[in-house]
Amino acid sequence: MKNRTNIIRFWVLLAVLLLGGGIINVWERAGEARVSRQALKDFPSQLGAWRQIGDDIRFDNETEKVLSADDYLSRNFVSNGRMASFYVGYYATQRNGATYHSPLNCLPGSGWVMSDPARIAITPTDGSASFEANRFVVANGRDRALMIYWYQGRGRSVASEYWGKVFTVIDSVRRRRSDGAMVRVMVPLGNSQEEAQKAAVEMASQAVAKLPAFVPN
Repeated sequence: MKNRTNIIRFWVLLAVLLLGGGIINVWERAGEARVSRQALKDFPSQLGAWRQIGDDIRFDNETEKVLSADDYLSRNFVSNGRMASFYVGYYATQRNGATYHSPLNCLPGSGWVMSDPARIAITPTDGSASFEANRFVVANGRDRALMIYWYQGRGRSVASEYWGKVFTVIDSVRRRRSDGAMVRVMVPLGNSQEEAQKAAVEMASQAVAKLPAFVPN
């Protein structure tokens, strides 16, 4: 009886492995689902009281190669005497190893010191559900800023890089999609961290409401 049970388990396990292998094979052949989106260069130049100042910033070839983003936007905005740096790095697929770069890895390598970590709520101005973003105070020499960043894609906005990766794997299987982006807002600290944070949150709340056209749900 025991041998018979072991034999049944063996064949069931073999069937599951073969079925799983077949599904993975079909999934790989099907490739990434195509989604329509607008190029980030067409992102609005006016976000509530925030308006674009100067031209979009383009990185040098070496930096673009390291980022490996399919599309990106680096732009400065200004509102009521406050300036904000806004960055979005979009990846059409993360199956080939290209993925967003966490500021936790990039900024220290560029000479920035990160401190005072926290999670902060962002409420989109379009009425969408609030979500958590990461908040840091960053410094490089005399330059100090309040930074907020999160990961966005396929209808989710999350602070955790870990959960961002988990959801990417799940959506790769269920929806054949692994596209996504890292979104960052930086505001010079000035004399008040509270005021800098207020400005960064306001900017982020305006920006995230416009992002689905460029980072699809």
